Amino acid sequence: MYTPYEKRKNEIPFASAEYISFASRNTFLGVPWVTPDDLGEGEVVIIGAPFDWGTTYRPGARFGPAAIRNADYGAMDGYRPHLPTGIDPFSTLGVVDLGDVYVRPGDLEVSVRRIAEVVGDVAAAGKVPIVLGGDHTITWPDAMGVARAHGFGEVALIHFDAHADTGFMQNGGLIGHGTPMRRLIESGAVPGHRFVQIGLRGYWPEPEVVEWMEDQKMRSYRMDQIVERGLDAVTDEAIEHALEGGAKGIFISVDIDVADPGIAPGTGTPEPGGLHARELLDTVRRVSRELRVLGADIVEVSPPYDGPGEQTAYLANRVVLEILNGMAERKSG
Repeated sequence: MYTPYEKRKNEIPFASAEYISFASRNTFLGVPWVTPDDLGEGEVVIIGAPFDWGTTYRPGARFGPAAIRNADYGAMDGYRPHLPTGIDPFSTLGVVDLGDVYVRPGDLEVSVRRIAEVVGDVAAAGKVPIVLGGDHTITWPDAMGVARAHGFGEVALIHFDAHADTGFMQNGGLIGHGTPMRRLIESGAVPGHRFVQIGLRGYWPEPEVVEWMEDQKMRSYRMDQIVERGLDAVTDEAIEHALEGGAKGIFISVDIDVADPGIAPGTGTPEPGGLHARELLDTVRRVSRELRVLGADIVEVSPPYDGPGEQTAYLANRVVLEILNGMAERKSG
C-alpha cells in the first residue's frame, strides 16, 4: 500500500500495517496467512524481508524469501512429523505467515526502519518472528525489533556466519551487510557480551575490528577452532555463554554462507571451508531446544547463484524447520 505523498514527503510514517505486501505470493510451506491487524493464535510469525541493497559482492538476496518459502515438496494432509521426535512443529507451535515487508527499493534507511517496525510489532504481540531474508543488513532491524519488545540488553544473539559483520562502515555508510552486529552493539539493543558467533573464517575482518570485538567481549568461534575442538564442544560453550547474566532469550541469525559453498552455492559472498548441512541443521535445532527463542532470521540466500537443484534454498528452508522443531521440542518438554 502506498502512503499518500502528502504524508510521506517529509517523514516516513510508522504504521507497520502499511508496510506489508503479499499479493499472490505463497506462504511458508502453505501455513495460514495473516494480516498485521490479526496475527492469529499461532506462536510463530514468518516475515519476508526482500532486501539486498546492503550487499558488497553478488546481489539477489531480495529473491530469498520467495525461494525459501517455495523450497519444499509438500506435506501429506498438512501433517509434518519430525522423524527423530515425532513432533509436528506446526500444530505444536502454530505457525503463520505475514507476507513480505514492503521495503523501498534502493533506500537502505527507510527499508531497515520499516523492517524494525514490523518485527517489533510482531514481537510486542507476544509472537516469535522468523524473518526470511534478504541480505544480512536485516539482522540489525530484526534483532532491534525484538529488543524493543523484550528490552534492550536483555536478548542474546547466536550468529552463524562465515563473516563477523562487525565493520564500522561500508562504502562510506553505516548501513550494510558487513555492519549489522556493530550497529546492534552500539545501539545497546544486543550488548557485545551477549553475542556468540559460530563459523567465522576467511580473510576479514582486519585486526582493528577483531580488537574491537574482543573489547566488546564478543564470543567468536572460527572454523579452525571448530575443527580442532569439535562442534559439540563449541556449541556447549555457546549455549552456556548465551545463558550468562540472565538474558530473557535468544535471537538466532543464520547466514547461509556459514555452510560450505559446495553445498550452498547460492549466496552473495561464498567462503570455502564451512559447516556441512547436517552440522548446521543439528546445531540450530539443539540451540532452539535448549534456549528460549525470541526471534530468528535466515539470510543471504541468493537464488540467481543457486544450483539447478535449488540446494541452497532447500537448506535454508530446513534451517527454519529445524529451528521450529527445536522450539516445539522445548515446549513439549
